[in-house]
Amino acid sequence: MNAHDDKRQRLNAQDRALWGEFTQSVRPLTPRSPAPSSRPARPARAPAAASASLPAPVRKAAPQVEAIERRQKQQLARGRVEIDARLDLHGKTQAQAHAELMRFLRRAQSQGAKFVLVITGKGAFPRNHGGEPGVLKRQVPLWLRQPELRNCVSAFEQAHVVHGGEGALYVRLRRLRRAD
Repeated sequence: MNAHDDKRQRLNAQDRALWGEFTQSVRPLTPRSPAPSSRPARPARAPAAASASLPAPVRKAAPQVEAIERRQKQQLARGRVEIDARLDLHGKTQAQAHAELMRFLRRAQSQGAKFVLVITGKGAFPRNHGGEPGVLKRQVPLWLRQPELRNCVSAFEQAHVVHGGEGALYVRLRRLRRAD
C-alpha cells in the first residue's frame, strides 16, 4: 500500500449501496456497439414516461417590432428616402385587409423593398366628429406586431401628413435572408 492509498476513504455499506443505485441509473452519452450475441437484436423502446419528460425544442424568439427613427421618418416625408411600394386598404373588410396586408408585405420583402406605405384611412367617423377611429386604423398596427409578421416587419410609424398622416403607416421591412 502506498501513501496515496492511505488518504482515500473507505466506503461503508450504506455508501456502497447508494453508489450502486446511482451507477445503475447512469447511461453512456454515446451508445456502445452491442456485443455479438446468438439472439436476434430487439429494437429498444423508450418508456412512455421518459419520452413525455423530454424538453420541447427551443425556438428562437421572433424579433420585436420597433418605431421608425425620427430621422428616417423625416427623410421619408421629404422624399429623400424612397417608398418602395404602397397598399391602400380603403373599402376592405377586416378579413380582406388582413389577407391583402400579409401578401403585400411578404411580396414587397421578397422584392427587396425597404420602406412601404400602408394606407388604412381614418375611418368613417373621425375623432373630430366624436366617433371612434376606423377599424382598420386600429387593427393594422396590431397585425403588424403579430408573431407571424415579425420576421417581415422591423418597424412602423404613423405617416407624415404628405403621405396620409393619421390614415397611413410607414412600414420598414426586414431584409430577407437568402439561403446560399
